[in-house]
Amino acid sequence: MTDSPRDRIPGYLAALSVFGGGWAAFARHVVRSGTPLPARYAVTDLLLGGVATHKFARLISKEGVTTPLRAPFTEFQGVAGSAEVNEKVREGHPLHTVGELLTCPFCLAPWISSAYVAGLVVAPGIARTWAAVFTVVGGADMLQHVYAQVRAD
Repeated sequence: MTDSPRDRIPGYLAALSVFGGGWAAFARHVVRSGTPLPARYAVTDLLLGGVATHKFARLISKEGVTTPLRAPFTEFQGVAGSAEVNEKVREGHPLHTVGELLTCPFCLAPWISSAYVAGLVVAPGIARTWAAVFTVVGGADMLQHVYAQVRAD
């Protein structure tokens, strides 16, 4: 049985509520603690955060090593190459929306980037360290692809 997008509205509403609730909790923390919000963000923080978010979203949603996180919600479809796999969200699963989120790098990006930007406010050193790690990993991945292409020619 295939459920329609309309049947998924309760799951989507729950995901939106969790996302919005996370931002509300962050705002509450900032107000209660008196933590100042930056007037602006450094371009380097945003660029590194964008690259790191991209890499981390692909790691969670596509890489074979994170299959155990997705397995309760997905069915393996095949190897996609470059350490990635293709998976399909289990139809009719009560937590279908979680499966959609965990298999979609585009869907994960707002969650990841929100955590990163909040981290820049409450723990900037940790947030920047996380971004540096995944930006370096993303760069290394790109070089692996370039190297493979050069070797193939």
